[in-house]
Amino acid sequence: MKRDILTLKDLNKEEIQSLIKRALEIKSEGIGGGFPLKGKCLGLIFDKPSTRTRVSFEAAMVRLGGSTVYLGRAETQMSRNEPIRDTARVLSRYLDAVAIRTYGQDVVEEMAKWSDIPVINALTDLYHPCQILSDLMTVQEKKGTILGLKVAWIGDGNNVANSWINAAAILGFQLTLACPPGFHPAHQILAEAGENVRVVEDPIEAANQADVVNTDVWASMGQEQERQKRIKAFAGFQVNTSVLSHCSPDVIVMHCLPAHRGEEITDEIIEGPNSVVFDQAENKMHMHQALLEWLLAGR
Repeated sequence: MKRDILTLKDLNKEEIQSLIKRALEIKSEGIGGGFPLKGKCLGLIFDKPSTRTRVSFEAAMVRLGGSTVYLGRAETQMSRNEPIRDTARVLSRYLDAVAIRTYGQDVVEEMAKWSDIPVINALTDLYHPCQILSDLMTVQEKKGTILGLKVAWIGDGNNVANSWINAAAILGFQLTLACPPGFHPAHQILAEAGENVRVVEDPIEAANQADVVNTDVWASMGQEQERQKRIKAFAGFQVNTSVLSHCSPDVIVMHCLPAHRGEEITDEIIEGPNSVVFDQAENKMHMHQALLEWLLAGR
């Protein structure tokens, strides 16, 4: 039976922990047993530009012995309104899995409904599950565990924040999100979270004794026209030395990149001793190896 990864809710606690363990093994030891995905092909359907997600998926497949086919939307018949159900059924006969980076969550859900192969959400406006899997890996790598930690999110209640909420609901760690009024995470996603997830409007309250501080750009892809409005609304939500002074002394600072230095995070912090952002970026490749190995080789 094929598995799709459309949100983190498609995985249970044990599966997430197993993927983190395997990704850490791959990072430490490399791939054992040769090239488990030799002869396999991953399709990448990307409606949005990407550096880390695209390259990490492509590098992951190469390291596993497989290959990739990159499909920008303009290069496919979907740009001429071919139904997703038709594209899904055709690609299922060419490929072994497909990763989609797009706008609407409905696109990945429709693709998964009609595909005979695993469909992976490589980012939508609502969720970014693979990012959070590699982020959780990074936390475990640096802290030894995610369980029992205090995690702070400071900034926009966006797709990455929504997937962090999913992770907290599944794994049970404490998550406090500090978001300006009008920029809270999706209400339905919050409604499904437990008491270990809180939303506040004071970054200092979220940062208090936090073990992990996470942030992201204030204007995501597709929101560029709101940039000036958002800069004004997010004043005071910058991750800087003042915010970090309220955290645990050994706090780690995360950002999924690209960063707008001087806006949501200062250059001093992103280049400072608490920053793990470049390890975090590298870990996307290792986590994608673990995920693809699990989905396509049954490991």
